[in-house]
Amino acid sequence: MTLSRPSLADLKPGQRPRSRRRWYKRSFRLQVMLLVGLLLAGMLLAQGTYLNHRKADIVTAQMGERALAVANTVASMPSIVAAFDTDDPARIIQPLAERVRMETGARYVVVGNTQSIRYSHPVPERLGQRMVGGDNDQALREGRSYVSEATGTLGTAMRGKAPIRDEAGNIIGLVSVGFLVDRVEMDAARYTSLGWMLVGLMILLGFAGAYVLSQHLKKVILGLEPYEIARLALEKEAILQSIHEGILAVNREGNITLVNQQARRLMELPDDQALLGQPIREVVPNSRLLEVLKRGEQEFDQQMWLGDHPVVVNRVPIIDEGEVEGAVATFRSRREIVDLSEALTQASRDVDMLRAQAHEFSNKLYTISGLLQLGRVEEALKLIHQESERAQKQMSFLMSHVADTVLSGTLLGKLTRARELGVALEIDEQSSLSQPLTPSGQEAMMTVVGNLLDNAFFAALHGPRADSPTVRLFFTDLGEQLVIEVDDNGPGVSAEHVESIFSEGFSTKTGQHQGLGLALVARLCRQYGGSITLEESELGGACFIAVLNRSLCVQAGPEPPVVDC
Repeated sequence: MTLSRPSLADLKPGQRPRSRRRWYKRSFRLQVMLLVGLLLAGMLLAQGTYLNHRKADIVTAQMGERALAVANTVASMPSIVAAFDTDDPARIIQPLAERVRMETGARYVVVGNTQSIRYSHPVPERLGQRMVGGDNDQALREGRSYVSEATGTLGTAMRGKAPIRDEAGNIIGLVSVGFLVDRVEMDAARYTSLGWMLVGLMILLGFAGAYVLSQHLKKVILGLEPYEIARLALEKEAILQSIHEGILAVNREGNITLVNQQARRLMELPDDQALLGQPIREVVPNSRLLEVLKRGEQEFDQQMWLGDHPVVVNRVPIIDEGEVEGAVATFRSRREIVDLSEALTQASRDVDMLRAQAHEFSNKLYTISGLLQLGRVEEALKLIHQESERAQKQMSFLMSHVADTVLSGTLLGKLTRARELGVALEIDEQSSLSQPLTPSGQEAMMTVVGNLLDNAFFAALHGPRADSPTVRLFFTDLGEQLVIEVDDNGPGVSAEHVESIFSEGFSTKTGQHQGLGLALVARLCRQYGGSITLEESELGGACFIAVLNRSLCVQAGPEPPVVDC
């Protein structure tokens, strides 16, 4: 799990009485909160008052301009102008004005003549009466369009006034469009209410920020006093040096910040060598702590080598407030579990072989049963003889060419697995192993052959010739070396991957737990005095050639004769 900051209760067994410290903390928080919060509230209230007042003025001005625009539009309507030449202008003007009023949302649209006699009004009973308000002179006498605020029969309103002119340009009347002040104020209040809500929200956030600020200093030092920090540092150092597991920590830049004595022993580093501040790649070239820093993900029970020591590693990022601040690796030697791991590996391979054989032979038995039920006895016998001959041929070849029974069993299992996958596994007829292997040699050969064949199966099944996947195996112990060669007709290895194909963690496959097989094969080859190389295969894919020192793998003694079949 990720490392988080410890609580005060865990860090301070000898802490002072909590009541006095709490009162001091509360007073400190209150002072900071009041100072910062009130200052911020005052600034926001002053700014909000000014902005909302300006917004209300803008809304009011916009309503006046809207009324004036409607008045100018009505005054320029040809039907309105023509109606003044009729005997009853109100009969034409009243319905036009009412329609405009309904469409624009104005409280009234009043059209009057030069004597301010109404030709339209929302209340029909007031037609023919004089317009009130006393603010028509500028339109009738000066011919101006303007906005005014006056009280009429329907109440105080923002009015837009515009003169009506005939074709000769003479003033023949005016238009008055009004929006009641009450509605204007309601609209202004609606527009400014959001502003006041935001001001209130910002004030609340300001007080919350002040509260967080008041705790920041204590939070940085985990609520500890300086002498308590010094004591904890000494306790931590003593605990780290007494732990049996190796511990290595790095910061976000990948530089070492902590290493204990057990880690130095596993890495075979002298006690006087300075490691703090050194880049992790210079000390442990194959470390994956930098990947943990980038991804921020945990890794548990990962296997790797520190020099000649196989270890099991746990890697955990150090996360503070959602940010990766560093990473810690703990590792322990795998020597004590090597024997158990080898036994489990062999058992797993045996189970895979038995499962594959059971699956294959159950299909054959169903086929034979079906032929017998159909009365096709000769065909059933032919299938039985065919299977028997194939199995006998494989067994005869392995018994005559491979002196080690464990390797023979491994190869037989791989042949069965290849048939189950639909891969043609060909064992070169010149292959041979003339002497039995030592237990460690058996483990090495099973690992090398098993991993190389598994990779070849995968490559052949996912290559350009997946319709006829083919893998070829050759091995020999002639001379001073034990040579294993595996070819496939897969896609091969691209040039940019040749240098890193044997690196631990590198893989062209997707998914977890990849990038270990070839790295393990390369390490075993070096451990047994050999090497592994990559070439282009005659089949069109990749060709891996593994070489081991024969004397480190085979049992001592006279070489038994190998019979050719």
